[in-house]
Order: sequence, then C-alpha cells, then structure tokens
Amino acid sequence: MALAAGLFCWFLLPLCIPLPASLSENPMASPVLLDRNGQPLHRLVLPDFTRSSPVALEEIPPDLIACTLAAEDRRFRSHGGVDLLATARAGKDALLHRRAVSGASTITQQLIKLSSPPAERGLRTKIREALLARHLEMKWSKDQILVAYLNRLPYGNHRSGPAEAARFYFQKPLSDLSLAESALLAGLPQRPSFLNPIKYPQRAISRRDVVLGRLAKLESQDPKTISAAVQEPLQLRPLPENPVAPWLPNALATWGNGEVPRCTIDRDLQADVETIVHEELAKLTTSNLKHAAVVVLDNRNREILALVSSGNWRDPNGGQINGALAPRSPGSTLKPFTWLLAFEKGGLHPGSIVADIPTRFRTEQGLDAPENFDRSFRGPVSVREALACSLNVPAMRALNEVGGPRPLHELLLGLGLNSIGPDFRAYGLGLTLGNAPVRLIDLTNAYATLAQEGEHRPVVLFPALKQEPPQKLFEPQPAYLIADIISDPIARAPSFGRNGPLEMPFRCAAKTGTSSDFRDNWCLGYTAEYTVGVWAGNFDNSPMKQLSGVAGAGPIFHRTMERLHRDHAAIWLEQPPGLIEVKVDPLTGKSSATGLTTLVPADRLPLPAATTDRDAEGKVLLDPTYAEWLGSAHNRRRSEFALASDQASPLPLRILAPREGSTYILDPELPNGGLLHLATNLPGLADWSSSTLTLSPGQPEPVARLTPGQHTLIATDTRSGAKHEVRIKVEQR
Repeated sequence: MALAAGLFCWFLLPLCIPLPASLSENPMASPVLLDRNGQPLHRLVLPDFTRSSPVALEEIPPDLIACTLAAEDRRFRSHGGVDLLATARAGKDALLHRRAVSGASTITQQLIKLSSPPAERGLRTKIREALLARHLEMKWSKDQILVAYLNRLPYGNHRSGPAEAARFYFQKPLSDLSLAESALLAGLPQRPSFLNPIKYPQRAISRRDVVLGRLAKLESQDPKTISAAVQEPLQLRPLPENPVAPWLPNALATWGNGEVPRCTIDRDLQADVETIVHEELAKLTTSNLKHAAVVVLDNRNREILALVSSGNWRDPNGGQINGALAPRSPGSTLKPFTWLLAFEKGGLHPGSIVADIPTRFRTEQGLDAPENFDRSFRGPVSVREALACSLNVPAMRALNEVGGPRPLHELLLGLGLNSIGPDFRAYGLGLTLGNAPVRLIDLTNAYATLAQEGEHRPVVLFPALKQEPPQKLFEPQPAYLIADIISDPIARAPSFGRNGPLEMPFRCAAKTGTSSDFRDNWCLGYTAEYTVGVWAGNFDNSPMKQLSGVAGAGPIFHRTMERLHRDHAAIWLEQPPGLIEVKVDPLTGKSSATGLTTLVPADRLPLPAATTDRDAEGKVLLDPTYAEWLGSAHNRRRSEFALASDQASPLPLRILAPREGSTYILDPELPNGGLLHLATNLPGLADWSSSTLTLSPGQPEPVARLTPGQHTLIATDTRSGAKHEVRIKVEQR
C-alpha cells in the first residue's frame, strides 16, 4: 500500500498539477534600441525592470554550466526533479537545529519557483514546487530545464541570465569568460544583492572560491586549473552608468509608436556632442553655467541626428530635465523671422535703410522704449547690419510696419513653436526680441525650415513608414536673403568682432540670442545639410554672470558644426532664381556704382542715387525723424549725416500716449504728482496743445499736469498742419 502511494505521488500526482504558464514561452529578451546605423544605443528594461539576453544552451560555456551545477545542484543529471538525499539531509538538519539551516531545492524546483507568481514560503509551497518539478522532469529533457533555468536566473543589478550578467559585469561575451569569472557568476544567484561584486567584491570572491572548491571535488577537474582560478584577481568592467543619449528610453513614450525600432540618432555623433557639451560647460563653471542642450537635425528629412538634454544626466540639480523640450526665452533668435516678413510683406531687401533711433511703441502695458544690447543707437543702418548685429529697435520698427506681432505670431505657430500660445497680444512687438517661451527642438526645426527655404516638416526621432509631405510656409528668396545675412562675418563684426565662435572654416549661417538678465544663451545655425541648435543656462532659472550667447552657447555650436563636417566638406545653400547682385550706397540704400554689393530681388531694385541725397559737404540728409538721434550723444556719425529740415518724414504722425478714452486717477499718495508724459511716433514734429490742461516742456515731448475733468489734447503735425486729437478723463480719488 505504501509503495503504491509512493508511486502515485512520484509519477501520477505531479501530472495533476498544471505547469506555470510562463514556462510555455521563452524568456523575453530586453528590447535593444538601435541607432540609425544599427549600433546598439540602449538595452531597455523589461516590465519587471530587469534586462535579459536569453541564449541557447550551446552558447553557454561548459565552465559556467559546471560551476552552476556545483553551486546549486551537483546531482542535477541524476535526480528526477527532487533530490531525495538532499531533502533528507535538510530535514535532519532542521530537526537538530529546530530551524532551516540548509537548502535542498534542485535546479528544477528553482525553475518552477522562478516561473511561478510570488507565494508565501512554507511547507505547502515547497510541496507544490516539488510536485511541479516532477511534472516538468517527465516532460522536458535535462538540457531544456537547464537552459530555461539559466536564462531566468537573477544575477543582481537587475540582470537576468548569464549573457546579460557577463555583459554587465565584464563587458564580455559568454564565450570569453574565464573559469574564475564563470565561478563568480555561478555564485551570485544565491544572494545577488548581498554578493554584489561591485559593492562587495570580497564577498563575491569568497563565494566564488566556495564554488571552485565544490568544483574541485569532481574527479573530472584538473587541480591546477582550479588553483589558478582561485588565484585569479577579480577584474570587473561594469557597464558605465552614463550611456549615450540617456534621455532616449523616456522618449519612447512620447515619440514612439509602441514598438522599439531604430531611431535616427547617430551613436558616434551623439557621443562626440555629449563630450563637447561636457568639456565646454566645465570651462564656464565660474560663470554660473550648469546646463546646456543641443539638437542636430538633418535638414532634408528633419531626422534628429544628436540630442543632448542637459549636459550631465547624473546632476541631482535638474540633470534629468530635457533642455531641448523645456520652453525658455529665446532672446534675439526670433529676429530672422521678423526680417523675413519684412522682405515678404514690407518690400525691404538687405540693402534697405532702416532707422536705429530712440523709438517709443504703444503696447498693451503702456509705452515701450526699447534699447539695443549695447544701449546705443546707430542711426540709419542697412537691414543687413540690423540683422547681422542683432539690433533691437530696427527689428521692432520692422515688425510694427508689417502689421505688429500678429503676422510674426502666425508664422511662428506655422513653424511649430506652439509653446508661445494662441494669444499674440500678450507679447506685443517684444515678440521679435524673444519675450515668448520656445523649445529648443522647435526653434532648431524652424531654422532648418530657413535652410530648406520655406519647406517645413516635423522633426523625426523614430521614422514612420509614411512621412507627411512638407508644408510651404514662405518663398525661397527671402529665406536665402536671411541666410546670406547671418552667414556674413563682416556684417556681424561691428557687434561680434571677427574670428569668434560664429565663424567657421566654411560658410555657415549663425544667430545668437541672450535673454534678459542672462538667464538663457542660444546659438542656432545651419549649412545646406545640417542645422544645429544650442541652449545654455540653468534649469533653476538663476542668471549666468554676464555670459552672452556668443560666449556661452557659441563654442558648443562651433565645435558641433565642425564635428558634423569633419569627414566631408560643408555645402552651402543653392541661390534661388530671381535674386541679382547690385551695388548699393550703404548710407542711403540707393543704387550706386561705388556702393557695396548686395543681393536684391530682381523686381525690387533700389532707387538710383540722386544729388539731393547729400548736402554741399557730402553728408547724407536725413528727415526730421532722425532729429533726436542726430543731436544726441548716441550719434557718432556726425561726419556722415545732416538734418534736412525741409525734407518731410515719410511716416504719418501718430499719438502714442495717452490712449483715446483713457481714464486717469489722481492719487495724492502717488509720487508723480499727477503728471502725464505725452508721446508721438515722431518727436519734434508735433506741436501739443490743450485748452484745459497746462503743458510743460519735457524730454523728448511735453508733460501735462492733470486736473479732474474731461480733457482734449491736440498734436499738430508741423509738416502739414494736420491735427490729431485724443480725449481722456481724469478723476480724483
């Protein structure tokens, strides 16, 4: 009867319990994210946060198999899934010591445990695992069990399987493991955390020597080989903790489509750009610059070739913020798009003369009197100089002339700069100076659209099977004129000097930007093939120490561009038809045989120079809108210009302040004493008057002393006598 019961429990009862479902499938391999050339970038984690590389039995070296059997189950080849001798010994030890002091689980039982859902450890669980081990032994061969076990075995540091363990600890394939290394790996699964060779190398070595000692007891082993393995020093080569593009696995959720395809990143380029950023940031630590981001695009298809997110992924102070996706103030990097609109809608060309003079603009918040970065005004300048030298006032005047912030806002939205939001009124003319938040990746793509002369498409990180056709946002001519200007080192020299970070050994468009209080540095530019965008700053929004875009982001941009063109010559943009070279007087913007050569649209030739352009001394005559500048300390060109008092300004007179229908409250606690500063767009050409308010001289225009009541203020245009009225209301608090 006992024999029959034993036979039933050994052969029939195990078959009544179904095997774990996970045994029916091979262990999952960690997905490997490849770069554009098929090089591995990241081995992604599995749902249980481990990494695994399952292998076939023939790929596992005999030494590792022998060490594993010696460490875990030396009678594996002879027992039927349950080692009765080991079980009896463990039971005896437990009775003698009144606690479990030795294990008896076979490899087959451990495989059942690894393949089953977590369960409370107790006698019932152990009996179930023993029965399932018998079931498995009756269906699978020993080799099937062994390879399934090894591929599921935890080796610590979230690594499963011997191949992944060998790659992580030694950066070796399994076939290159020494006997000592095989013994070390075989010993880890007993207590992976406790025996972690990276943190506790001596513990791991002691366990390795135990495994080698057990192996030495087998008659098939050469004692000299075992002795040499015991003497072999531990030479770990753990995988680096800073893989290239560490942000990339997180991007799968945002950019991917559920699969793990190749991405567009070039691994070698990515590694080099990360090194560039690290080295350049190290040079500027005394300037309080901690973070930087870089985006490199292929202009044709907008594939991201490299993306650096922060400069130091391990930095606890924001290192894992992706600076390419963080909205920041772009400074002057939006100006090229303002001048593009001026070329398209305003009838200007690079040789056109625009005014860099003190100017007041009406905004939603009141009057704005912007200044240039160097707090000076140059007077009449060409568009080429205004853009190349990044002058603020001409850019705002140009934007005002093409319709204000609305057209620029619409263009930027079309270019994908959606972080600026739907309301252009919040920014006013300051939009061209960068008072709207943009993302580096979007702005870099907008510059790539300039490089592609108006053809816009979204950036790509994981290529889709079907690419959307590009949108045509603007024409090639104005885009090429912008590129021609911002690639001109001579034009930018008055503000940026020569031979700085913006100059390359090849032709390259480049534009910098610096936000207020030096909180953001930018440098963006392109050749025909590539566009590079760089942001530098601090994620905690602390300002840098007087660090401009040229000094901060510029060197990173320069070195990245040189790296891109290291192995082949740079290509410049192809000039579109319809542009011709003409000579233009740089002081008047009119055609002149002795002028500077510039590109202009063939249908927009400048007017010819006339004798009336200059006075008897050869000075260029300016209209009265320049009067304030001509008489100010900003005018360092007195030998070049003179005021033509009889020459009418081409601009109509407009009242900027006060606004029609405004209500003012007189409050005795306010410090201005009820004074209202009057302003027009043409200071010096307006004669102000009021029948109810007292006006006093002011700079540059009069000041009205307010009294309660309804008032009318009149600005008379001294050129034509035309009167412009504005009505206001004043109340006493």
